[in-house]
Amino acid sequence: MNKRSGKGGLETPVYEIKASVSSRVRFALVSDLHCAPSRPVIEAIKNGSPDAVLVCGDFSHSKKTKEVGLEFLYMSAKLFPTFVGFGNHDLDSGVSASDVEKTGAVPLDDAFVRFKGILIGGLSPRKGGPDTAFLDRFSREKGFRLLLCHYPHYYDKFVKGYPVDLTLSGHAHGGQWRFFGRGVLAPGQGLFPKYTSGFYDGGRLFVCRGAGNGAPVPRINNPREVVFFDLISE
Repeated sequence: MNKRSGKGGLETPVYEIKASVSSRVRFALVSDLHCAPSRPVIEAIKNGSPDAVLVCGDFSHSKKTKEVGLEFLYMSAKLFPTFVGFGNHDLDSGVSASDVEKTGAVPLDDAFVRFKGILIGGLSPRKGGPDTAFLDRFSREKGFRLLLCHYPHYYDKFVKGYPVDLTLSGHAHGGQWRFFGRGVLAPGQGLFPKYTSGFYDGGRLFVCRGAGNGAPVPRINNPREVVFFDLISE
């Protein structure tokens, strides 16, 4: 892994992952922006020169501010192909797939697409649990399967048993406060959560700490990040 820090303490780590691809493909991952200022995040993405941007939920925060989140998608989609998985705040804000499409980004609301031979899916965090019928359809498709799943606590119960090569999550905000390499609290997981930052399960799950500033609860020992993944030939 190569790690760089940009403006405002925004880290931009780069990871290499072996995959069934014919040539290198770079993705930028953004999660949990929560309508924080977009420009530093957009600059970090531009500096990393990805082939595409993956948004793993909670680009919006509330109904009053959802246009700020949609503006981020518009800015990103003007520069790079942008694929959007939904988070709980996006759904609660009333953001629809149509709203995302109008920005030029591709909504993945229990849906999948192919990009450079890679299967990219988005599993929505619906109340009552995820759409496992979508996971069935997604898993039957051939190729490297990359899943945007906002809730990391869905992984053990719903996702792990499927042949998904890489699941990307957010939501935990790195545990908000990090001490001795561990997060303290995460929604859906409670105190001392299992999944907060980095790779788990032999590299099959990655949890992003998020690009938002954490307001109103401050982040402690927990830098914001935009993560880059280089998929390279096996």
